Amino acid sequence: MVVALLRRTPGSLASAVRLHRAAVATPAARFLSTHVTNAACEDNEPGFLGSVETFFDRAAKISGVSQKSLAGIRAVDSVLSVKFPVEIDADTHIIMEGYRAQHSRHRLPCKGGIRFSDEVDLQEVEALASLMTYKCAVVDVPFGGAKGGVKLNPKKFTPAQLERITRRYTMELCQKNFIGPGVDVPAPDVGTGPREMSWIMDTYRQFNPQDVNAAGCVTGKPISQGGVRGRNEATGLGVYYGVREFLQFPEVQKMTGLNGDIAGKTVIVQGFGNVGYWAAKFFENNGAKIVGIGEHDVAAYDPNGLDIEAIFKYRGEKGTFRGFGNAEIIEEPIKVMERECDILIPAALERQIGLKNVKNIKAKIIGEAANGPITPDAHDYLVSQGKVVIPDLLLNAGGVTVSYFEWLKNLSHVRFGRMSRKWEEAGKSKLLTLVEENAGRQLTPQERRAVIHGAEEHELVYSGLEDTMIGACEETRATAALKKTDFRTAALVNAIQKISTVTTQSGQMFL
Repeated sequence: MVVALLRRTPGSLASAVRLHRAAVATPAARFLSTHVTNAACEDNEPGFLGSVETFFDRAAKISGVSQKSLAGIRAVDSVLSVKFPVEIDADTHIIMEGYRAQHSRHRLPCKGGIRFSDEVDLQEVEALASLMTYKCAVVDVPFGGAKGGVKLNPKKFTPAQLERITRRYTMELCQKNFIGPGVDVPAPDVGTGPREMSWIMDTYRQFNPQDVNAAGCVTGKPISQGGVRGRNEATGLGVYYGVREFLQFPEVQKMTGLNGDIAGKTVIVQGFGNVGYWAAKFFENNGAKIVGIGEHDVAAYDPNGLDIEAIFKYRGEKGTFRGFGNAEIIEEPIKVMERECDILIPAALERQIGLKNVKNIKAKIIGEAANGPITPDAHDYLVSQGKVVIPDLLLNAGGVTVSYFEWLKNLSHVRFGRMSRKWEEAGKSKLLTLVEENAGRQLTPQERRAVIHGAEEHELVYSGLEDTMIGACEETRATAALKKTDFRTAALVNAIQKISTVTTQSGQMFL
């Protein structure tokens, strides 16, 4: 087992990170240069981490925050790199490579997903951890940013093998104090889901049997294991709420020529995983027409609109969009983003819109449901053409927002609504009886139930998420107007200022 562990200490971070990167670099290291994340980008465009840092530096210049504070905010705080053996069968052991990065501990716990992908590397994990810090700040979720991953293709392993890998990786996190309800709380990401989160929680409990809050060590769990209703669709729902709010801003309507209603808008979604599916579903349910969906192998396009449930079921049965209804099949899936539409939702991977394809983007609004789908130069071109880019650190923050709600539920050990629902219904019932007596009309049982209905857990989660997204969108809009800048820079300015306020007012003991 090889372990490299870094903690920020005065004067040591830069050199330690350089040594660490040299130590873990191998010929197989991706450094964000695979075909999937390069197809749209020129060679001189920055990688994922470079893009995040470029956007940060732009916002930092107009944030009004001191250089001393900015240096601390920008740096990645801690990185854990592990290699561990896993038994695949009686005769085979393989060495797995995993990471966990904590970008900032100005708020605790740190928060961020764990992904299983053969594209995982140190740069990606650091970039995603940085984004998580800014994302939490934008939506006022009191967490620092973190991210983790194991370098593997989950499709090549059986469930039993994946369980061994997940538990072994979690054991490494436990031993190095990189997981815990008050330390670092993972969540699902690419290649992981509720099943893996349940394994992580159970492993943590074995190492911490006296921790009554152990369920709060991870979010995105199944409901039976302490998950919260509404978490599965949270990121996609947040994407819908964010686009809906921006459409209602007069300046956005002026820039795009669109009215403020979702109904009637044409939407293309690139990526049909959890986020892409739920985003498409909510847009469709509210009257939008989904004309294109891209996946890793092909894309489906139909100007008359695609039935989301039907194509989701078809792909689940056939494993592809090929042969679905009257849809046009696009063999190069990234090309679907270049078709005509009002709203484009990149919900797949980073660096999907770069200098090679940005001039072909016809959408009026681009909503970043994925992390880092647009490179800095491509972003500048889109903005210069009057297109509205709703940034990832704002638009896909629904997942971490509802993860926060799940964490709160785990710490309070009670389901949302359990203590108040019937009390609320009783109060509404008494009020309704008075209204009926004065109006001289009795409501039907169905009408009465609809009026006095007390909020259930998923309804409270939806309400909290909607309120969060509305507030964050309005803050971003206000800062963009004040600073005369684009929405991404405005969102980052808000994040930087909030983080700086926390670190300044709390004092920084060892600076």
